[in-house]
Amino acid sequence: MVYTVGMTIAQRIVAIGAATGVISMILFIWGLMTVLPVPAITADPGSRLAYALTANVFALVPFFMMLVVIGNQRLFTDAIDPTRNAESLSMRVDGRVADNTLQQNFVFAVASLALSVVVPMNYLQVVWACALWFVVARTIFWIGYSAHPLYRAPGMAGTAYMNAGIILYVLYRVVAG
Repeated sequence: MVYTVGMTIAQRIVAIGAATGVISMILFIWGLMTVLPVPAITADPGSRLAYALTANVFALVPFFMMLVVIGNQRLFTDAIDPTRNAESLSMRVDGRVADNTLQQNFVFAVASLALSVVVPMNYLQVVWACALWFVVARTIFWIGYSAHPLYRAPGMAGTAYMNAGIILYVLYRVVAG
């Protein structure tokens, strides 16, 4: 259970949401690892990186959709001129979601490319499992943030802790040899 004693209601909402995001991430990736096939590629680094790059393009879909939504919102409002500060609350939220998603995409891209060359071949499908989760978690983040800023926690934690896990695994593999 998430430690919630002495926390404000807002802190409890975020803590429970974050725990839900992390647990969902673990279950989702583990589940996908059991159903996704091991890629039928050679074990050379170039093939592994190419495999990971295709997963990274897929992981960019939520960010691209956010840019489309923001652009369309601007086109049909006074916010077409971004220097006027005429953005609605939903436009500001979408902008923050896009900013954070770009940051998470960058971390995911570097980490997943490194993961693709250090993970054993019979587990390489973890790269696509993580990319699929990335899209789900970023969508949860966007929907949650749009409903209420506190509800962004499952998507945020699901993405950030996955990225942290990938980084830690890569560092372990580098140090352990």
